[in-house]
Amino acid sequence: MPNDFVSVTIVTWNSGQFIKRCLESVLAQKYDHKEIVVIDNNSTDGTIDILEQFEDRCVIIYNSENLGFAAAQNQAISAARGDWVLTLNPDVLLLPGFIQSLVDAGNIERAIGSVCGKLLAIKSSFDLPDRPLVDSTGIYFTPMLRHLDRGSQQVDSGHYLQNEYVFGATAAAALYRREMIDDISIDGEFFDPDFFVYREDADVAWRAQLFGWRCIYTPNARGYHVRKVLPGNRRALPSVINMHSVKNRFLMRLKNITPDLYRRNALHHNAGCRRLLLLSRPGAEFTFSVRVRSPELAQSDRKAAHNHEPSQNQ
Repeated sequence: MPNDFVSVTIVTWNSGQFIKRCLESVLAQKYDHKEIVVIDNNSTDGTIDILEQFEDRCVIIYNSENLGFAAAQNQAISAARGDWVLTLNPDVLLLPGFIQSLVDAGNIERAIGSVCGKLLAIKSSFDLPDRPLVDSTGIYFTPMLRHLDRGSQQVDSGHYLQNEYVFGATAAAALYRREMIDDISIDGEFFDPDFFVYREDADVAWRAQLFGWRCIYTPNARGYHVRKVLPGNRRALPSVINMHSVKNRFLMRLKNITPDLYRRNALHHNAGCRRLLLLSRPGAEFTFSVRVRSPELAQSDRKAAHNHEPSQNQ
């Protein structure tokens, strides 16, 4: 529907290098039926000074501590009013037709719960690379249950030109249907806050697939993304980031793996679970609980809600 209301949700943490141009690109969208909700996770680099300039055009909430990306996005989603929620990283720039193209693709069928577009790589200075490189055209999983961005770091030579169904969308710029958010949330939380940062979008994509929702990629929605974390540079990253990345990889599998898939990957999965338990041992940097919501329970909840809906004649 052309009048679908879209909530753009952005989480900032020391994002002063990027956030101004990101917000300007959202405000310049040709799609007017939208709102922007920004959650700042206690930035200390001048991000707040920049956000104050946009308070007349955005809903901005300032946290007193860094809650992490997942929890802060849940906070933004709770404050949002949209039929669709577009999660957006502050280091993303959108071309003017991005939101309209996502909404158009999302309305192809009701089973589509998430939509992604074509993100191209851009330098941290927001300068284009010498050759156009793909950042992401959706998420896919390998047979060993590693998830990657489709086309990542490939030269953009005119491929990925068709609408097509993919496993999931990167939360750097993902459009989620509100109905799907409500359907697959666990205790009212869409993203698992135990993930804190990284891989929470793959967890959502996997959970959505289990619940029967589909994700579509459209090449008509184009933007640019500064990608800091790539499979080849993880050793150079701070230890806390690598800790969350490793922890979340196996936490995601523990939550979502089905019996048949477990049997096919038992050896690798068991080794990962042992590694996860070591990371969460007493005295470790974090603890977690496995948050699971089964499709069967969701179906029961939907039936119960339907049975208690008031009659139109009352």
